Amino acid sequence: MTQGAGQEPVVRTATLRDFRVPPYARVPVQGHAPEPVPTAADATLHLGRAPEPYEPREAPEPREPYEAPEPYDFFAAGSVGPIGTAGATGTAGPAGAVEPSGAVGSGHPGNAFPDDEPPEGYTPTERDLPVINRGDTVQVHVTPVPQPAAARPDGRGPLYVVGDVHGYLDELLEALRAQGIIDENGGWAAGNTRLWFLGDFTDRGPDGIGVIDLVMRLSAEAAAAGGYCKALMGNHELLLIGAKRFGDTPVSSGAGTATFQAAWLLNGGQKHDMDRLQDVHLQWMSRLDSMAEEDGHLLLHSDTTAYLEYGDTIEDVNETVKETLNRNDADEVWDLFRKFTKRFAFRDEEAGPPTVREMLGTYGGNRIVHGHSPIPYLLGQVGTEDGEEGERPQVEGPHLYADGLAIAMDGGVTMAGKLLVVQLPLSA
Repeated sequence: MTQGAGQEPVVRTATLRDFRVPPYARVPVQGHAPEPVPTAADATLHLGRAPEPYEPREAPEPREPYEAPEPYDFFAAGSVGPIGTAGATGTAGPAGAVEPSGAVGSGHPGNAFPDDEPPEGYTPTERDLPVINRGDTVQVHVTPVPQPAAARPDGRGPLYVVGDVHGYLDELLEALRAQGIIDENGGWAAGNTRLWFLGDFTDRGPDGIGVIDLVMRLSAEAAAAGGYCKALMGNHELLLIGAKRFGDTPVSSGAGTATFQAAWLLNGGQKHDMDRLQDVHLQWMSRLDSMAEEDGHLLLHSDTTAYLEYGDTIEDVNETVKETLNRNDADEVWDLFRKFTKRFAFRDEEAGPPTVREMLGTYGGNRIVHGHSPIPYLLGQVGTEDGEEGERPQVEGPHLYADGLAIAMDGGVTMAGKLLVVQLPLSA
């Protein structure tokens, strides 16, 4: 009835059935019949009078125990395309693989990465891919991806060094592919591998600027993959920088007056390289380090002791050379180029090993690894660096000398030798 003026509301204490779970919210339990379904009167509070007597309806027949449906064939139903397309769990990845998206049963909790994005350089493994062991789930077959050489215990990748390239781009690409460092399209394929170029990218060969462009690109791609590609300053980088900046400006030379332009042409400078040389190339070359130490290997371009004149530590030498280039003084840059052009400091059987030990004692490391002096030239197989008509030196690999303390890496590609890409340490 309607509550009138001056009447207080009649309050009734709720009974157990007022809190009964509605039938649509119940979960059937196997082996037990569901409770009787209440009528509309059960859910109504009548204010001012006692509720009507409850008369339950007949209980329905118990439901059959739940049985899982037959496995559903996604492909037969046409709801899923080839693996890696819409319909599979997660998002499509390379070669039809499925990237994880917090999948259940994958061995990792959902949303394992912030914003569902894996960290940069992350490569999913088989256990990271969504495999839910139910009959109605597409099973994704994972083909293991070939990996480069095993990483060191400290997590860093294998170490490779490249000898003098001198514009031989095709030979460089072939050598890098043979080591699994790049793929067939020239892209970085070596994961966290560490790659060092020992300098001398241009002059004498057909495409020096193409070589620089490749090294610059691989540097970015390697960093994105968790590795790195770095390069050292060679004497031909100094020569090219000087020829571009100073041209025919006279500089002081021990043999009188000289110019960078004349020296560059005399040492194999290529006009098509100069025509394509841009500011970005000059800036990149000007910032190269002159020496580095990796895994006990002291990496240099030149087999000379001239580095000792520029500092007592690796950091001091690198900083001094960069400052000299930045001052843009033609005579200073010429003196730097002249000293980096010296060679054969470690070749003598008696004087060579002590000289190497002096360098190692100053800058650290157990072995020097250098380019600059072609192996055939070091061994006396060829009279001059450019060789003579009909001479073809036999180079199979790096040259270990100076009581095993020095490794020469210039295979003499300019004299029909070999462009070397080698993993360190050298295998026995």
